[in-house]
This record gives sequence, structure tokens and C-alpha cells, in this order.
Amino acid sequence: MILKDGKSVHISLDKRTGAGFVSQDLYFHGFFSASIKLPADYTAGVVVAFYMSNGDMFEKNHDEIDFEFLGNIRGKDWRIQTNIYGNGSTSVGREERYGLWFDPSEDFHQYSILWTENLIIFYVDNVPIREIKRTKAMGGDFPSKPMSLIATIWDGSNWATNGGKYRVNYKYAPYIAEFSDFVLHGCAVDPIEISSKCADTMPKTPSIPNGITLDQRRKMENFRKKQMQYSYCYDKTRYKVPPPECVIDPKEAERLRAFDPVTFGGSHHHHGKQHRRSRSKLKEDDDVSFM
Repeated sequence: MILKDGKSVHISLDKRTGAGFVSQDLYFHGFFSASIKLPADYTAGVVVAFYMSNGDMFEKNHDEIDFEFLGNIRGKDWRIQTNIYGNGSTSVGREERYGLWFDPSEDFHQYSILWTENLIIFYVDNVPIREIKRTKAMGGDFPSKPMSLIATIWDGSNWATNGGKYRVNYKYAPYIAEFSDFVLHGCAVDPIEISSKCADTMPKTPSIPNGITLDQRRKMENFRKKQMQYSYCYDKTRYKVPPPECVIDPKEAERLRAFDPVTFGGSHHHHGKQHRRSRSKLKEDDDVSFM
């Protein structure tokens, strides 16, 4: 539902269908942001996604940069998950998961993605929470093709809350996510030629970041220290050897091991958490309608 001002939109999930919207243009690099207010009360199994993808154009080798908001049972907080895919690398999950220092259902908060040729940064209220640098070891796993900006709300009962233990309860529906204050500061691409004349020569704007300042890096380290609950780099049940781009921080490893000794301590007993399926698979499985 587009509101009267033409600059805000609500998307809702009920027992009949989820919903979403997609940008009119494809973009090759840039800064993409929205203020989002999430549904309140019992939201177990509900997933709100704000992400970039080209899965409709490149079904076998798509790229993706994800913010996913994972609902919870009453009394438990929403969590954020970030992830990337490049060139269809869906067999390698690069998820991180965090708590927040506020209730995202009480008010709007800004969630942003900076995507350049060699760097991806996720921001919450202008605080960077994750930085991904392109490395030779990643090869084509770094997103490198033009993408659309997309938002969806859908039923993730099978995995989103405690590995599927708590499912969506439609007596609390409709679940409504609200979006406003969009920023699409990117290089638009011809969808036929998949080419761009501006590449990384977009005009610099003071309000658009191009990296992380020293003060922001301090805030990012503090956020990760207090709020990070999961990182694929330390998941010994999934990866006996961390993926090659991972830089292991001993302090970070110790914090996560204390948080979840089975996952991050290398126990042979699998913790049973399921991780999200690729969105190309979701397109086959879930009824997601676009406005």
C-alpha cells in the first residue's frame, strides 16, 4: 500500500499472501537506504527483507546483498541477519546475526547498504555494523552484477525463529512493515545492455558515505562486541575450515563461543539451527506478490 505522500509504503503478511516492492531501475554500485518500522507483538516466523538482488535476471548465477529481520515470540527481540551472495554462490552462507540496542517495532530506524567495487558496508542508524572487503580468495563470490533494490515480508516459519520451533501465528495478522525515507543513490543501468556509463564516477554527496571513519569503526567494534550473536566465520559445525576471506579475531571467537559453545566450540553435536535458503529457491516455494 503506497501512502498518500507517495514516499512511504506499507507491506503486509497474512495467511493468504506476503507482499513486497522492487525498484524500477537496476543499479551498479551505490548507497541504498530506507527507514523501516517492523511489526510489533508476536512475530515469530515473520521475515522482513530489505535487499539487493538480480535473481530474476540471473537465475543460476545471481548476486545478493541482504538485510533480513527475523521476528520472535512475545517478549523476545527482533534480530537482524546480513548476508551476501555472488555469482550464485548460495552453497556458501555468509550470514551474521545480531541483536539491536532498540526495539525496531516502536519507531522508524534507518537501514543502509553501501556497495562499491571492492567493499560492502551495512549500517543501522548510520552506525556501520558489518564490513565486507573483496578479496582474491572470494573470487566471483563478491556481488558484481547490477541489482534491483527489493523489500518483502513473508512466512519463514521453517527456519526464522529458533530453527523453525516457533511458527507464524496468523491470529496476529496482518503483520505490517512500514518503509519511508528512501535513498537510492546509485548508478542506474540499462537492463537490456546490462552496461553502465557512470560506473563508480557518481557525484560525491556529503550525506552519502564512501567508507568508515575512525569514530564509526569504534562504534562498529562496540556494536559487534555487544550485539553479534552469530558469524559464519566461527561456525565450526558448518565449516571445519573457515571460508578463505575470513579474518579470525580471537576475542570475537571467544565471545561467540561463550554465547553458543556447540556452534562455535566445535562440538560434534549439531546445534540444529537451520539457515536461510537462497531467495531463488524462495521464489519457487513462497507466494510473494510484488506491487
